[in-house]
Amino acid sequence: MWMISLPHQIRYLLIGQKRLAIFEACVIGLVSGLAAVLLKHGIGAVGAWRVQMSYLAPAWFVLPGIGLVGGGLSGWLIARFAPEAAGSGIPQVKAMLANVAIALNLRVAIVKMVSVILAVGSGLNLGRQGPTVQIGAALAAQLSRWIPTSPEYRRQLIAAGAAAGLAAGFNAPIAGVLFVVEEFLQDFSGLTLGTAILASFIGAVVSRLLGGQGLSLSQDMSDRFTSFSLQDVPFFLILGLLAGLLGALLCQGIFASLAFNRHVLRVSLPWKIGLAGLLSGMVVAVLPPEFRDNTGLQESLSMGDTLWYVTLLAFGVKFFLTMIAAGSGAPGGLFAPSLILGAALGQSVGFMALALEQWVGIPLGFPAGVSPTTTYALAGMGAFFSAVTRGPITAIVIVFEITADFNLVLPLMIGSVVAYLISDRIAPGSIYGRLLEWNGIHITQDSAISDSWAELTAADLMQRRVETLASQMTLTEVVQAFSSSHHRGFPVVDHGKLIGIITQTDLSDLSRRPALQDGEIRLADIMTPQPVTVHPQDPLTQVLYLLNRFKLSRLPVTEGQKLVGIITRADIIRAEADQLNAATKQFGSPLEPSYVVYQTRSPATGSGRLLVPLSNPQTAPMLMKWQWRSRAIGTMRWNVSRSSPFPEAVRPQKPQCAPPAGAGCCAKPSKWDETITFRFIPNFGLPTMPQKPC
Repeated sequence: MWMISLPHQIRYLLIGQKRLAIFEACVIGLVSGLAAVLLKHGIGAVGAWRVQMSYLAPAWFVLPGIGLVGGGLSGWLIARFAPEAAGSGIPQVKAMLANVAIALNLRVAIVKMVSVILAVGSGLNLGRQGPTVQIGAALAAQLSRWIPTSPEYRRQLIAAGAAAGLAAGFNAPIAGVLFVVEEFLQDFSGLTLGTAILASFIGAVVSRLLGGQGLSLSQDMSDRFTSFSLQDVPFFLILGLLAGLLGALLCQGIFASLAFNRHVLRVSLPWKIGLAGLLSGMVVAVLPPEFRDNTGLQESLSMGDTLWYVTLLAFGVKFFLTMIAAGSGAPGGLFAPSLILGAALGQSVGFMALALEQWVGIPLGFPAGVSPTTTYALAGMGAFFSAVTRGPITAIVIVFEITADFNLVLPLMIGSVVAYLISDRIAPGSIYGRLLEWNGIHITQDSAISDSWAELTAADLMQRRVETLASQMTLTEVVQAFSSSHHRGFPVVDHGKLIGIITQTDLSDLSRRPALQDGEIRLADIMTPQPVTVHPQDPLTQVLYLLNRFKLSRLPVTEGQKLVGIITRADIIRAEADQLNAATKQFGSPLEPSYVVYQTRSPATGSGRLLVPLSNPQTAPMLMKWQWRSRAIGTMRWNVSRSSPFPEAVRPQKPQCAPPAGAGCCAKPSKWDETITFRFIPNFGLPTMPQKPC
């Protein structure tokens, strides 16, 4: 808000510097890290209170009751204050980055955080890492409004906020960057990667320093044994196949649950989420006590510490509860459920591999047997994550970062890639894109016209021939310059450097004129110094943003301080008209057409010589070529041709009169009417001036 009170020149100096993007990335990383820590501790506090109450009172009453109340409050907050906060939030960020008009601001971030704490803390089987993506993106979007920036930079900052949110949630900064690039932008430009990497790094550091640990298993893995041998390859292929099939089935089940809630269960959002919490509490109440703590269960499954029948039970229950919770529209992500399901599935495949090895009795001729169930559980986490989110690279990197174990790289690659190929074959497309389509938002590739506009830069639009004024011109001279030109503004240039700009508004503003005791007012006293400018390589989006933001009618184009062109609103309108008319010529300022500098008609009869004056003697040296033509009625015409530069031989068809040689030249009139027309063509060669007039 404080930016509003600053002069627009100072604001632009802040906005125009790419260093500001680095500063904003640091702020976004810091705020996103703090939000992730607050979200983690909030869910932990509510969840711990819920588990404690389940031991102090009957679980069959406490768990469903807390689920109903917590889910209902969460749904009421969303329906009342921010409908955009429903679900995981990643589809909303994806749509926002695709230029869909979806609210993403501080209000959404606050409602998302509180509603996730209520929903996940009350027992719904969803995760907090997905919502941190939307929270980080919303905070970045709000910051870009407080410190205004161009649409392109704003889009990159939102992507950086999403990366910082995921990095803070998992303590995985590399995975945060890769997820944004893989899922959102498909953009590897320097600024996008730079801001995303910086924001992710700071977000992960803040989360780690303040105790907001995600699923960090690196310390627990130090006393665990993970390995990989050739005997594991068939089992990892089986794991990838099962993860792909079941991951695609989970996605289809979520859409079936969404359809049920929309078309069958016709109640408001608070009741939908409340009923999902009630059902989740009822299911967990009849299960063993270890199912009440989602975090503890996830760590046990990841480390391979559960029995095989508990593992199968956990997979079936979590699979069902995830579909119920996600289909209700509850705020929460699919990352954590995918990792839990993957760990359970991987551990089950590991049990099968160990049983088969014991049944065969020998390691099939290889020096080492199959890997322990811990390896399979961690590989299953990546495989199932890849099958659900369709991000195999992110899946591999996330599990690797939270374990820091190089022995898992090959198992993760095998399982994740196979799972991705199988799930994408069954149900093509990202689940987040399909969720957007389910809600009537279709993100398609830009049309050819949009692509052409996206590629335009200031250099394509600007006029390279610019009328300028000097700062030492007097006020009288400036007024004369405005009166003799159709332009309503001029750049002020001294020694080839742009130092200011003057418009008709500035000229008519009497408050700008200093009260001088002696001497005349100079242009430097009333001009606007340090005007808003663009670089020739700045995109069209930057040009449009500056014109609209500061209510300007023209933008000087500079390289350093050197003025190289100017862009007006008319130039952009002309480019748009050319594009809509499918013009084949390049965008930008066309060459100026020729125009008449003098035209006269001679007397019908006469003798001697006729002096032909010119309106502007300075145009005479630039006249390119004269062609003399006569008609039957006796007209005589001199035209300028753009076909070839001056000089060229003049070939008169009738020798009654010779063409003129330049300004002040004489032409002998004939005995019939004759018309003399001089046309001016700029930017051609300079003919030689006559040494003396006729």
